[in-house]
Amino acid sequence: MNKINVVVIGSGGREHALSWKLSQSPLAGTVYTIPGNAGIPNSVNIPVNNFSELQSFCVANEVGLIVVGPEVSLSEGITDYFKGTPIKVWGPDKKAAKLESSKIFSKQFMHRNKVSTAKCINLTPPYAQADIEDAIRYFGSDMVIKYDGLAAGKGVFICRGLKEIFVALEEIEKKYGVEAPLVFEQLLAGPELSFIGMTDGIDVKLFPASQDHKRLMDGDSGPNTGGMGAYTPVKICTEKVRQDVMANIIEPTLKGLQKEKIDYKGFIYFGVLLHKDKPYLLEYNVRLGDPEAEVLLPALKSDLLKAILMALDGKLSEVDFTLSKSLFVDVVLCSNGYPGEFKKGFEISGLQNIPDDVLVFHSATTEKKGKFLTNGGRVLNVIGKGKSFVQARDSAYHACECISFDGMYYRHDIGAKNL
Repeated sequence: MNKINVVVIGSGGREHALSWKLSQSPLAGTVYTIPGNAGIPNSVNIPVNNFSELQSFCVANEVGLIVVGPEVSLSEGITDYFKGTPIKVWGPDKKAAKLESSKIFSKQFMHRNKVSTAKCINLTPPYAQADIEDAIRYFGSDMVIKYDGLAAGKGVFICRGLKEIFVALEEIEKKYGVEAPLVFEQLLAGPELSFIGMTDGIDVKLFPASQDHKRLMDGDSGPNTGGMGAYTPVKICTEKVRQDVMANIIEPTLKGLQKEKIDYKGFIYFGVLLHKDKPYLLEYNVRLGDPEAEVLLPALKSDLLKAILMALDGKLSEVDFTLSKSLFVDVVLCSNGYPGEFKKGFEISGLQNIPDDVLVFHSATTEKKGKFLTNGGRVLNVIGKGKSFVQARDSAYHACECISFDGMYYRHDIGAKNL
């Protein structure tokens, strides 16, 4: 088989991990990342939302495959744009991407296809204040309120009490208008797990379960972020839990995609909550999670590029999907002030002191005179590997101590629940 040039779409740690993994394939020619960042080899800073410019780049550089990182490109129809061209895209089409880009579409799909999920009430415009009051009466003062569209992880409000409900509604109204489409949802309690896999719309190959840490500070306190760290595998994901998730969430989802003729070839993410030991689907993502990708891709021993090409041909069931027996822990190093206001442009030192068995994926860096500088809120992902969880965790944290930049902050309890 001839080598294939690849473009990875995106600019963060997930895309660095994808570029790193794809480059290991004997089938890979040059792996470009658009727009990428200073730490990702072959980054090309062209706008990803200009599909015609992207196509021109791909034609000029003989690119045969685009692997999409972020959900925005998928929801804007990048897969649909390249349909019928020689350039293949790994990622679902615009209709399938609604599983993430519309909470209402997603919940309706779950209910139609008997996917285990929380009860909900969907409100689409036009609706009246009385409809909101009915939803509050139905669920009581503890509930989850979600804005329907993409909100960069900031459209979900866990409310305990009427005061928090009114604050959530006020924030949504301020950002998205008086009659923003809403989902009111039953509040479930329990640990969350990320189940992420590859699918060709018929079969699925799952990575090991992982767990993300969304809150900024130790003890899961402080504001929500894009993710402060992750680890895999997860101790609470027993074989029984995995079987329950397959039977009650993943298999009904795949049957639903086929029944509703939704064209889905790409990564798929199931955000699962264990409520009284029963799994419930909180949300779909139509791409790899971040920072979950940074531990899951190193955990895959098989050839990712070969798996993608076979899945695009509808042959995922034939794919070798061998997983490492090692454990992985990712600690995110971020800028002081994140997820609020923060300063950029600080020199990053110590990267040359990182041990060989530790991976560092760049999320937001730029380069000046041969030195890496901070260029965003989440700056670096530091991934430790070990034969035991303690070894993997210690490896990550020891490496974090080698790195420094002004205002560097990270959580010290990533994976503590797994100990």
